[in-house]
Amino acid sequence: MIMTEAKTYIKNMAEIVHQELDVISKEWTSIPATLQKAMRYSLLAGGKRVRPVLTIATAEALGGSIKMALPFGCAIEMIHTYSLIHDDLPAMDDDDYRRGKLTNHKVFGEAMAILAGDGLLTEAFGLIAKGAREAHLPAAVSLDLIQEAVRYAGTQGMINGQVQDMESESKSITLDELEEIHRRKTGDLITYSIRVGALIAGANQETLEALMTFSYQLGLAFQIQDDILDVVGDQEIIGKPVGSDEHNKKATYPSLLGLDESRKRLQDCIHIARESILNREDLDPTRLLELADYLLLRDR
Repeated sequence: MIMTEAKTYIKNMAEIVHQELDVISKEWTSIPATLQKAMRYSLLAGGKRVRPVLTIATAEALGGSIKMALPFGCAIEMIHTYSLIHDDLPAMDDDDYRRGKLTNHKVFGEAMAILAGDGLLTEAFGLIAKGAREAHLPAAVSLDLIQEAVRYAGTQGMINGQVQDMESESKSITLDELEEIHRRKTGDLITYSIRVGALIAGANQETLEALMTFSYQLGLAFQIQDDILDVVGDQEIIGKPVGSDEHNKKATYPSLLGLDESRKRLQDCIHIARESILNREDLDPTRLLELADYLLLRDR
């Protein structure tokens, strides 16, 4: 029952996010037509929209509204999509498919794909500022949202993880080093997604710290499941070739721990995440707990 409710919630929120992204990207009328097409191609390619869904769910858990959270969720999805476009490039992972479609550079060429990613990243910061203005957030909170976007998506966070990931290819690394890579590359943007929802809804410091623990463990769980699916997943379901991590000689949880131990570690992460946000008077954890449980059994 919980799985069904979580799946329905994700589907409904993802559709709301998708519709809003469609509206926003149609307003980019001053952008060259080919660039706009390339940006929209990847932005509207589908996907679970996990990060904006987490932003919305966190805001709702603290009494905030979907309307308030939506611009920020869309901005985070733009940042995420830019990172995917660049990740797929020949100089990076050299992937041909993403979300069941040809990757951006396979359709528009490498140069346009790079610019499409650059464009999405830049537009995201404008949208964060616009959302803060429309929500009448205090100036300090608005600036925090922008500063933290730089921290979690930039050279201290996601980009840092991408560099570490590239430099670890074909090398023997420890589990701690692998977790550090994943915490930066995948976990930091998930953490930012949850922090945004909390900040715009006025969470206090104790609640922010609890949500940080939740988001860190959730980010690890998300990556562990990605690593597992890269071994045992169905290409038709996950939308990209399985075995690409092994082909690119990347360290993964299954390669270091084996599948059974990886699945156990996934369950441990979800358990810690759940415990961190239970029994808080200022937070209704129901939806966030459902989303965490969903990650245990997702197949894409």
